[in-house]
Amino acid sequence: METEFLNLIKEAFEIEDRMLDMADRFKEFDEWDSLTQLTLIAELDEKFGVVIKMDDFKNITTLLDLYNEILSRKA
Repeated sequence: METEFLNLIKEAFEIEDRMLDMADRFKEFDEWDSLTQLTLIAELDEKFGVVIKMDDFKNITTLLDLYNEILSRKA
């Protein structure tokens, strides 16, 4: 599931030229903005059936944090 998650992140951020690491702080990516956040929320819902509200993103800083949040909501 981790590979599927990272591919979803690459698609949402339109990243083609670099590898992602679970320790990456995705809000520091040049591509991060409000539109990317909305896209990410929609993609997570569609792909994993998980809804993360915009307010919940305040406490999520790394890709690993986001991945763990998805896992905890799927359980």
